Amino acid sequence: MKLSEIVEKLGGALEGSADIEISAVAGLGEAGAGDISFLANPKYAAQVSSTKASAVIVPGDWGREASCALVRVENSDQAFAEVAEWFYEEPPRPKAGVHPSAVVAESAQLGEGVSIGANSTIEEGVVIGANTVISANCYVGYKTVIGEDSFLYPLVSTREFTEIGRRVIIHNGTVVGSDGFGYAVQEDGSRTKILQIGKVVIEDDVEIGANVAIDRARFGKTRIGKGAKIDNLVQIAHNVVIGEHTVMCGQSGVSGSTTIGSRCILAGQAGLAGHLQVGDHAIVGAQAGVMKDVPERAFVIGSPAMPHLQFKKMVANTITLPRLKDKIKQLEDEVALLRRKA
Repeated sequence: MKLSEIVEKLGGALEGSADIEISAVAGLGEAGAGDISFLANPKYAAQVSSTKASAVIVPGDWGREASCALVRVENSDQAFAEVAEWFYEEPPRPKAGVHPSAVVAESAQLGEGVSIGANSTIEEGVVIGANTVISANCYVGYKTVIGEDSFLYPLVSTREFTEIGRRVIIHNGTVVGSDGFGYAVQEDGSRTKILQIGKVVIEDDVEIGANVAIDRARFGKTRIGKGAKIDNLVQIAHNVVIGEHTVMCGQSGVSGSTTIGSRCILAGQAGLAGHLQVGDHAIVGAQAGVMKDVPERAFVIGSPAMPHLQFKKMVANTITLPRLKDKIKQLEDEVALLRRKA
């Protein structure tokens, strides 16, 4: 694809030859001749002058030197995502129908265009909407309902009574609807399992990464709101509610009966205790340990979690402790000397 075609599609401004042939996309560091790259994070600005890419997509106000052609756009990150789609070779979509090795219960209802992959099991009472793909080695439990145009990658398990909306994507190895972690403590200290009779509800347009665990409710529903995006290796406990369009990054975890508002961000390895309320648009920083409610639009970090400005001051003060220790030692020596002279 000629660079001029890319510029025209993006509606950008070109600096350099319009006849450059672009054959692939790549990062600034690994790009070579024929590749187009991009700059969105100022941290990598110096690489624009040394990259071997044939062209780089940059913000419109970019004012530094470059070693290649530049494509100026309003949003370089979004523009590069568009370009990447043009060069992506999408694998063939699984064919509609049931693979001979799959096991589908007689009472299961499959919509038009549904694909059931090899060795998958579809239990009694399941309803799967039109054009949904159940990949190889998946398990869809009793009376699970899956909406149209959804896609379950290999090795996904959905336990009984799970409800999954339309256009939901669930990646490899995720388990939806496993029992919540609930036990009653007996007088002798032993623990007796509490029956988990609720379900998991996943609303429309949710994407769930690989190896995520979403527990069924003790009673009622564990709910993942519309448009939520969940990264790999996330734990969501029983009766948790994740608000619409909230993002949960890798290895974050939420304990039972906590409610996360809409359009929140839980950064990597953030951990939330149970029975909390997190307000809309809140941000929980990486590795934060949240022990109490988080107000709407708050930004907390640290363990225990605190407002991010308070955390920054604490860290800054901690860095000065060695110097303060030396100063105190000096003052102690001076006091001791004065006492000896007295």
